[in-house]
Amino acid sequence: MPTPDPAAHPALARRIGLPGAIGIGLASMIGAGAFFVWAPAAAVAGEWLLLALVLAAIVATLNAFSSAQLAMAHPTSGGAYAFGRRYLGPVPGFTAGWLFVTGKTASAAAIAAVAAGYLGTAAGLDDTATRLLAAALIATFAALNMSGVRTTARVAIAIVSLVLAGLLVWFVAVSVAPAPSSMADAPLALDPTTPLGVLQAAALLFFAFAGYARMATLGEEVRDPRRTLPRAILLALGVVLALYAALALVLVDRLGVAALAASDSPLAAAIDPRWAVPVAALATLACLGSLAGILAGLSRTSLAMARERDLPGVLARVSPRTRAPIVAEAVIALVAIGIVLLLQPAQLVAASSSAVLLYYAVAHASALRQPASERWQPRAVAVAGLVGCVLLVAALPPVSLLGTAALLAVGLALRAVAVRHRRAPA
Repeated sequence: MPTPDPAAHPALARRIGLPGAIGIGLASMIGAGAFFVWAPAAAVAGEWLLLALVLAAIVATLNAFSSAQLAMAHPTSGGAYAFGRRYLGPVPGFTAGWLFVTGKTASAAAIAAVAAGYLGTAAGLDDTATRLLAAALIATFAALNMSGVRTTARVAIAIVSLVLAGLLVWFVAVSVAPAPSSMADAPLALDPTTPLGVLQAAALLFFAFAGYARMATLGEEVRDPRRTLPRAILLALGVVLALYAALALVLVDRLGVAALAASDSPLAAAIDPRWAVPVAALATLACLGSLAGILAGLSRTSLAMARERDLPGVLARVSPRTRAPIVAEAVIALVAIGIVLLLQPAQLVAASSSAVLLYYAVAHASALRQPASERWQPRAVAVAGLVGCVLLVAALPPVSLLGTAALLAVGLALRAVAVRHRRAPA
């Protein structure tokens, strides 16, 4: 594999320590998932919602272990794109990168839409104005990321600290509030006893865990990455696993699964409808922290792909002042804005889960190819993670799978054209 010319593609600066890496990871995970994903997951899993959460958590944990092992051996920008290229070859690497860029761009659009939805409801905005607000949020946080990764880390730490404090207040309020009045039972979308419903819900819930990939994609900007990255990935995921388990147990106990599936704001409904405004404010803040982390990860993966000429070379441009990939950040933001103006958040969650699960499947396959000198865990971890990712993808709605397949086909076709162009005689 040819080595990129460092003069043509300046390296990013290693400016993030362990707290910053953990902050970006937590902000990426504790976002729309904590406030939005419970209702659609409950609608398809029914009484087996907690089992679906356990399955999603297991797959996420396996993914985190493989990602940590790979990041220790190959601490550079790009995450599974870089791992796939190194251990599997250019095409699998491109597949991972393309799936991450397309899937997480959909995630960014979904998260911005959820945040704008909360703000729009509070302000009485119509659908068009709410979509425009979502576009403005994407543009704002892309501009913030362009000012440098230190700014991204500081904002992420500030936001996630406020969100965790707010959720602590919520848990205290739930513990002392009287039980909410019962809601009418809502019809479930699938038979709650079917394995398909449980797996589909687990795939949707996985959307809430996937933020630890952001830390791996920022590997080139982390100080002492072989020590910092695995610690940051595993510590951040441990906090989120505990938080989501507590949220799920409280919501199911307070509301019941049917009412949870029908609720637009389950955290508010678990206490009192009058909590809708503070919960909406907290959800908006969490979504914005997640948005900043996702946009940062997307720009770094795009940067890595551009360095290898899998994406246009202009995306590899790094600002000499901020040491941030400013062109990649701007292009990703424009694409996300286009998506958020056209699609609904629920559609985007399913599409994102499909693409990102396949991205992690490539990461597990890469971990299986690592030599013994780079491995500190048994191959069974990667095997189990690979099987789990494939099972959850297969359970998603066919329309999301077809959409992901179509996007991947487009990406591979564009790459084939670019390769032929590079090989053609001048």
